Amino acid sequence: MRLLIVEDDAEAAAYLVKAFREAGHIADHAADGLEGYAMAEGGGYDVLVVDRMLPRLDGLSLIRSLREQSDTTPALILSALAQVDDRVKGLRAGGDDYLPKPYAFSELLARVEVLSRRRAAPASEPTTYRVGELLLDRLAHRVTRGDQEIVLQPREFRLLEYLMKHAGQVVTRTMLLENVWDYHFDPQTNVIDVHVSRLRGKIDKGFEHPMIHTIRGAGYMVRDSAR
Repeated sequence: MRLLIVEDDAEAAAYLVKAFREAGHIADHAADGLEGYAMAEGGGYDVLVVDRMLPRLDGLSLIRSLREQSDTTPALILSALAQVDDRVKGLRAGGDDYLPKPYAFSELLARVEVLSRRRAAPASEPTTYRVGELLLDRLAHRVTRGDQEIVLQPREFRLLEYLMKHAGQVVTRTMLLENVWDYHFDPQTNVIDVHVSRLRGKIDKGFEHPMIHTIRGAGYMVRDSAR
């Protein structure tokens, strides 16, 4: 992670910068609110750690100003003000977390890591997948090919969903075992072959072009072979 520590207490700031760097992260320091705002506005930080009581521009005003500029960088507020009303003000100003002083660095590190993971979380998955004339609707739990509806069993649906999610890519047996069957080892069973064969019978039978392809020695792939 790349962090910005906005803290006017030189000793506290030096401790935080050293501790975060020892934990394997990049940590920069700003000694007052205006300097912190200018550095944060430049972008590139994963999380901001902002002291509430700062000279020139207090921490809440700093965060509020960033939010007004549509800057969504997660911000954790550090403060000796620990009452519920104080924490509420911090969150309403645009803070993503609020940690009262004194605190344990291990807790601060854990909270910062959580904020970073939230920001890095992938966008929510689409509700539908389409490959050529094949359409899978995750919400309606419905599969159609052209104008024909195809009825699948729950495991078949999950298998097709995973294949379509990775359309045009080779999906290995291990990937299917771990993501469709939740096996983290190869149980030496032909369960995948059986289910793929059944799925082919429903998806491809009666159509001119197959959608499910075996990639010899590698795995399977869904692609529109009509193109």
